Amino acid sequence: EVQLVESGGGLVQPGGSLRLSCAASGFNFDSSAMSWVRQAPGKGLERVSSIDSGGGIIYYADSVKGRFTISRENAKNTLYLQLNNLKTEDTAMYYCAKGWYATAWSDRGQGTQVTVSL
Repeated sequence: EVQLVESGGGLVQPGGSLRLSCAASGFNFDSSAMSWVRQAPGKGLERVSSIDSGGGIIYYADSVKGRFTISRENAKNTLYLQLNNLKTEDTAMYYCAKGWYATAWSDRGQGTQVTVSL
């Protein structure tokens, strides 16, 4: 059974930073592409960033390019997302998800809330 547990969210002012973590278990993490997706209030799921199994191929949504950095530590079965220069429009629930791309992102965790506000 795929288990994904996110942490690291919180309340931060515009321009601030956060580091999200995702602890993975129940599948071969080191052979799986992984993604971060987010859902803002009243909106659908948005793919934020993806990374291949070896960390050599990375995707970023245009809205976060240059501000967010995805990384992974296969020895620890952990996925990360560094969020810098946060904007109010980054406010959302952030989910860790298994896979490079999906429509429903059914294999995802419970999420960690990121709120960017003065």
